Amino acid sequence: MWRVTPSARPPRADLVLPCLDEAEALPWVLARVPSGWRAIVVDNGSADGSADVARSLGATVVHEPRRGFGAACHAGLLAARAEFVCFCDCDASMDPGLLAPMAERVAAGEADLLLGRRRPQGRGVWPAHARAGNIAVARMLRRRTGLRLHDLGPMRVARRDALLGLELTDRRSGYPLQMVVRAADAGWRVAETDVPYLPRSGKSKVTGTWRGTWHAVRDMRRVLAEPPVARPAPAAGVSA
Repeated sequence: MWRVTPSARPPRADLVLPCLDEAEALPWVLARVPSGWRAIVVDNGSADGSADVARSLGATVVHEPRRGFGAACHAGLLAARAEFVCFCDCDASMDPGLLAPMAERVAAGEADLLLGRRRPQGRGVWPAHARAGNIAVARMLRRRTGLRLHDLGPMRVARRDALLGLELTDRRSGYPLQMVVRAADAGWRVAETDVPYLPRSGKSKVTGTWRGTWHAVRDMRRVLAEPPVARPAPAAGVSA
């Protein structure tokens, strides 16, 4: 079900990996980056040597001193140079190799923004409080935009220039949601595809606790309250 089918001409992409104390997971993650892609590990203040590990494994390392998931993701987006940009967590909970066929679908025009819908592999992979928060946000997103998505997970693909055109401003947990909301407001075709969700390495900084989940949902509620702003639709086939 999760087999990756290689393409004769896969699209060139940069992979943004926000990182906070993920030295243990980095070897597994970076070993699965699609061939020819550039891995951009955005170190968000790690104290476990994550940046050195990433650099030793051939990744481009960007330092983002401002704490926050959105701050790390956006720093990676700004550092990207490929036409397509992919995002994935750096905790070994998702296989970056699955992004190659996702990027092909975006390049083929099936979607402007393609998200990975997490499918937990085993008990306890996705804590009940985190799953409940995700369901609540998905429902609020549907009311706000009409999009019938099931997951606002971090694995996603889009064109770099189009993402920059969204002028994303959230630098905390609301960043992934703001990307989807502004894409919907701009008339993007937003879709999702199933991806396996594996036991992560270490404890989640966001959804590992009720408190972290609550802060994330609060950030997302703020994003959903933003008024729509007219932005141009993505232009297919335009390289950076």
